Amino acid sequence: MPTLGIPYFLEDKTGLLSGSEFVDVHDRMRLSVRCTLKDSMRTAYMIYDLMNPNPRTFQYPAATLDYGPNDTLGTIHMGIGGMGMSMNQYLVKLSPFGSSKCRKFTASDGQEYHWSWRSREGFEWTCLNSSGYLVAYYNLKIPDEHYVGSSGCMLTVDESYPHLVVDLLASLLIMRHIAEHNL
Repeated sequence: MPTLGIPYFLEDKTGLLSGSEFVDVHDRMRLSVRCTLKDSMRTAYMIYDLMNPNPRTFQYPAATLDYGPNDTLGTIHMGIGGMGMSMNQYLVKLSPFGSSKCRKFTASDGQEYHWSWRSREGFEWTCLNSSGYLVAYYNLKIPDEHYVGSSGCMLTVDESYPHLVVDLLASLLIMRHIAEHNL
């Protein structure tokens, strides 16, 4: 992938947790979040990497988020045939008495990252690496602005981290779920 010197600006087409497309404004990346099961016992979402050049892997989700009854946290599966892990084990509170909206996770590169809600002015969600470097952030639409074909929300990922986009999106969706359902 060519280096352009700019981050990935993944436009969140709906802004909804129930499903959306995340499309880079420079067409370098495209991810889809789809609800594939919803009943009284669980709700499952699949994250697909729509830019994957291998047609064989295109049919498989890059990640699966499987929530329990009444919107409780469930399990996350990363990659094809990835082992499931409890969302509470995957995204761990930074402090036992701290906010549920500030959690850390270990990404597929083996490094630790953490998401925080409104910890920096002007950002809804921020993700930092263990050195405190801003890796990604998610912003809501600007109030009073209207967008055609988009929610106006944006996930921005530093250009050095395209290999972690699925990890970052999956963990962000869980964090947003935690915030929305007050878990």
